[in-house]
Amino acid sequence: MLGTGTDSQAVEVEGNAGVSDQLKSLQINNNQQGDDNHVLSQDSNGKGISPPEKKDDDGEQGDEQAGIESQEITKKKKKKNKSKKKKEPLQQTDPPSIPVVELFPSGDFPEGEIQDYKDDNLWRTTSEEKREMERLEKPIYNAVRQAAEVHRQVRKYMRSIIKPGMPMIDMCETLENTVRKLISENGLQAGIAFPTGCSLNWVAAHWTPNSGDKTVLQYDDVMKLDFGTHVDGHIIDCAFTVAFNPMFDPLLKATQDATNTGVKEAGIDVRLCDVGAAIQEVMESYEVEINGKIFPVKSIRNLNGHSIGSYQIHAGKSVPIVKGGEQTKMEEGEFFAIETFGSTGKGYVREDLECSHYMKNFDAGHIPLRLPRAKQLLATINKNFSTLAFCRRYLDRIGESKYLMALKNLCDNGVVQPYPPLCDIKGSYVSQFEHTILLRPTCKEVISRGDDY
Repeated sequence: MLGTGTDSQAVEVEGNAGVSDQLKSLQINNNQQGDDNHVLSQDSNGKGISPPEKKDDDGEQGDEQAGIESQEITKKKKKKNKSKKKKEPLQQTDPPSIPVVELFPSGDFPEGEIQDYKDDNLWRTTSEEKREMERLEKPIYNAVRQAAEVHRQVRKYMRSIIKPGMPMIDMCETLENTVRKLISENGLQAGIAFPTGCSLNWVAAHWTPNSGDKTVLQYDDVMKLDFGTHVDGHIIDCAFTVAFNPMFDPLLKATQDATNTGVKEAGIDVRLCDVGAAIQEVMESYEVEINGKIFPVKSIRNLNGHSIGSYQIHAGKSVPIVKGGEQTKMEEGEFFAIETFGSTGKGYVREDLECSHYMKNFDAGHIPLRLPRAKQLLATINKNFSTLAFCRRYLDRIGESKYLMALKNLCDNGVVQPYPPLCDIKGSYVSQFEHTILLRPTCKEVISRGDDY
């Protein structure tokens, strides 16, 4: 019996049992795949949907990793922004109490006023060799700039609080304690360079109150405030004058102009006598009217500026403030205190009044001392002051007592030098201004210059 084509194929397949089994299994698999595809291609409502795309595992992991990294970067940026907001530069308090090293965390302190050299030394400004010399000296420059920054901040504060009726001893102790805080006083490494001079009226220099002194600042006083700071023995010697009564303004102006003239004229290879002549010319061009009487302003002829060395306030060279001084020249690398004194008196000072300032002689070798108390006092001086100047109040502060006999013995033996107050004629008035300058290889730096003077 002949059947359809399908039937005949079925007969043939049945004739081969092994092949038949394989075909059946293939057919079943195909049907199952068809059913699966049919299920995947319909949603619950019977509508067709496209099957989801497959992502390879590596791609998924890469996307996740990129997302995590971007989140971490965002978090870091936020943290940085927060830290920037928190770390604003410190501002000095009022009254000052923050050490200047904390105000300048980089460790670099502000440069003073720069003045170029003139004439034959103009080439120094662009000399690469001289610039290299300055780079080698940077640690010294930075130390003295730190001392200058302390001086500026302390004097700014003192100017704001000094008033008539203030006891002189309180004023000095306030100033000195402020210096100690701001300079981070540390033995002989950093601190006060010499006693606070606060000489009044006809007293030109070297007066500070001893313990128990009752002197009070008056409205009609002319006070010279001369104090020093040092870091590693590099000294800033800088002074200004305080007068409340405006009738003294021309006297103060004369001295300030004369000091600025001295600073301007100073330089490498400049003769000291030429600086003195320029200072005197400016100083004595002024006059001042006091209580209806006109006085010419005179340069005090036996007071001088001076060179400054390490732990040595007077290093050997004197800068006169009148003409006719010595022919010695200023040299590269030297520090100088340019200070001028203008007086309504004779223009000449002499030693007078009770001594308060003392200083160990810089060149004093070993001198045998018989008095045990003198030996003990010398050991105290060496430890606390070395060759820096000190006053009786400083000895009191470190616990010394009944030391006057021993101190006199040290002076008599030439170990310590007394510096009594220097006075013009009684009833006259003396004004003073002073700056410390450095004759750098490429330029002149007025280290102690500030916004005030």
